[in-house]
Amino acid sequence: MTSQPAVPAEHHGEDGAQDGQGREGLEVLTFGRAGVDVYPLQVGVGLEDVETFGKYLGGTCANVAVAAARFGHRTGIVTGVGDDPFGRFVRRAFRELGVTDEHVVTNHEYATPVTFCEIFPPDDFPLYFYRKPTAPDLQVAPSEIDFDAVRGTRLMWLSVTGLSEEPSRESHFAVLDARAPLRQAQGRWTVLDLDYRPMFWETPGHATEQIQRALPSVTVAVGNREECEVAVGETEPERAADALLAAGVELAVVKQGPKGVLAKTRSGERVEAPPIPVRPLNGLGAGDSFGGSLIHGLLEGWPLEKVLRYANAAGAIVASRLECSTAMPTQAEIETLLAGGDPNERLADSLAVHFAGAQR
Repeated sequence: MTSQPAVPAEHHGEDGAQDGQGREGLEVLTFGRAGVDVYPLQVGVGLEDVETFGKYLGGTCANVAVAAARFGHRTGIVTGVGDDPFGRFVRRAFRELGVTDEHVVTNHEYATPVTFCEIFPPDDFPLYFYRKPTAPDLQVAPSEIDFDAVRGTRLMWLSVTGLSEEPSRESHFAVLDARAPLRQAQGRWTVLDLDYRPMFWETPGHATEQIQRALPSVTVAVGNREECEVAVGETEPERAADALLAAGVELAVVKQGPKGVLAKTRSGERVEAPPIPVRPLNGLGAGDSFGGSLIHGLLEGWPLEKVLRYANAAGAIVASRLECSTAMPTQAEIETLLAGGDPNERLADSLAVHFAGAQR
């Protein structure tokens, strides 16, 4: 088994906010899943036939945190890990990838979760979660959260999965309550990733109930058409975005797969960005890369069209690579792709091996 080496962040953010101890505060704080991804190094075969694996930091909110850090933003994550070797790996990987582990809680009862996948390009990537009976990231209690950090960060990113069980659900709503006074503050964002995973919920209806409770407290909602159906009962992108705005968000982002992405704002702006064609290897993590670039664009105050164009490119780059967290692109790589270049030039030899395996 191999473990992917870290790639440092490209540059440092410019915001100079400090916490009570005179340290620079966080620009980005995510809250949600973190664990270990164990991905096959043989492509196009089932797990029963895989011979070697790579071990990587994983989990959607972990990936988004790494993606934001890759742009140089001061980034942290609220999550939980087990008191085990994989938990120590997750903490170390965060630090190596530029994300502080100061807000990571060690749980002494449950093991750090592990996720396996199969890779069948271009669009079949089955996931196998090992999180039973529960996982530390869903056991983070309100008493274990630094609410000064929650209130102090410029952008808070949460995932719908965190609403699926207690005590995580209570903790997520406590975070939303703490952010409520900042809802109209310039340059402050609270984002809900509509990341709906059926295995975490009793029924889609249970998820709908919790999402609709949360939407009035967030400024941005991001999801694909299927996730929008669970959230607001709409799959048609225009109606889904309108329904999210009606639920209370300021910016609704609807990912349309091969049709690109649509975004609408409460002020009436509408932007649609086309997809960026790449040769996909592993689509897992592309949405998290999109999210990290979305964060960067929002914090930089970019026009919405530029935000979406860069986020689309970021997602495309990760879809063309094997792993997730350590595949997150730099801004320079995104700009290379947007200019018509190849952001994977340095990875050409290793990617050629994987693509060759997929064609057998």
